[in-house]
Amino acid sequence: MTMARGTVRGLVPAVLAAVTLAGCSSSSGAGDGSPGAPAVSSATAKASAEAGAEKTGADKAGADEAGADQAGAGATKAAEKGGRVGGAGSACELPVSFDIAAHWKPRGASMDLGSELDPELAEELADLAEQGTVKVVCEIDAKPAGHIGFLRVWQGEASEDDPRAVLQAFVADDPNAVKAAYTQVTAGALAAAEVGYTSHSELLDEPKKERAFAVATPDGPVVVPLGGMDSEEHMAMLPAFELAKRTLKLG
Repeated sequence: MTMARGTVRGLVPAVLAAVTLAGCSSSSGAGDGSPGAPAVSSATAKASAEAGAEKTGADKAGADEAGADQAGAGATKAAEKGGRVGGAGSACELPVSFDIAAHWKPRGASMDLGSELDPELAEELADLAEQGTVKVVCEIDAKPAGHIGFLRVWQGEASEDDPRAVLQAFVADDPNAVKAAYTQVTAGALAAAEVGYTSHSELLDEPKKERAFAVATPDGPVVVPLGGMDSEEHMAMLPAFELAKRTLKLG
């Protein structure tokens, strides 16, 4: 029986870990406590405060729940460098290169599963190697560093799409993605777009944070998402994501 796309997508990390991989192997605060405001009755003040708190919460909910943790990421200890991926001769040859965190292991990704799986499931998994306008070409495994998750690199064909449009297509193709919040950032010296959103973990049956950035290159767009087993792992691995973004270069 054909499995639902969302269910299969939730199983992909576990399946990929078991399959041989080929190749080189802001929100801003809305509150405004103005000093010197005229005196009001306690009932009026209470009602005003409650209304203000409700509005502030509504304004912030989208970015907060989408995993927009830039402040938290900035406060997290920077990741120790463990090498570089993307250049000629590295584990994955990419249109970009960037530093990876200590003990994280890169390898080229392939969905050439041969006859190891049921053909119907293999076809669905191969379809999931494409998301939006990009295909997975490299994954950097966090397990040797003590985390359950990956940084993956997805690449598309050369196009005129800007990084935000590529990210929007990437997120739109995830049936479990909700509450996406996009920002314009830089990756190294390149203009980039970043998205924080929430997805649903089929394995744990709970929401979890997701994050990705995208850049345009002459060889096509590149998307680098951070995926973890749950939100706790996601937050623990954010320094590796920030390291990759900060050190990214063309070629």
